[in-house]
Amino acid sequence: MTRGGQGLARVAVVVRAGAAPLFWLGGLAAGLGVLVPGITGRRIGVMAGAALFLITAAVVAYLRRGRYGALTRGASRAGRHDVLQDRAVTLRVWRRGHRWWLLLAFAAAFGSAFAVPAAGGMLLAGAGVGLWLKSAWIGRRERAEETLWWVRVDWLRAGGRPVGKAVKAYRGTGIAAGDAAPGGARRRTAALV
Repeated sequence: MTRGGQGLARVAVVVRAGAAPLFWLGGLAAGLGVLVPGITGRRIGVMAGAALFLITAAVVAYLRRGRYGALTRGASRAGRHDVLQDRAVTLRVWRRGHRWWLLLAFAAAFGSAFAVPAAGGMLLAGAGVGLWLKSAWIGRRERAEETLWWVRVDWLRAGGRPVGKAVKAYRGTGIAAGDAAPGGARRRTAALV
């Protein structure tokens, strides 16, 4: 990062970073939670969990869309000396920074099974699906505007969220920049013939 350049991480990748761990940990907690009869019984627990899954996925997917829109509208062009962080690095940094929160969420989801079987795990999995849906929404906007959005890495350190208070604006690049496709997924490379 010479000459005033900044380290930049893809917004969609940061959003997507928590999707897989939350989904799989939630699924594991729900699967283990079904084995526990709980206070309410398995049937009520699973039905409550299904409702929580759908509600949580919808809320997480739509939460803070206005803030994302405001930051993308005010995005400036990334500079020549800005360093674009790889997708794998962004995922690793986010997951390392949140590993204790993920383990605590898993423990709480599994612990809640003793009261309402599977419900806590399904809520956690719903949060993961909501993050995936949000990253897909960002990806559709990136394709429509033919711009990939990036956030400064030092602003992410303050709270880890791409719409946190520390984030003042996004930077934009062309659609081919970086190693992640619009929406934060791994970029598919064409097979050589």
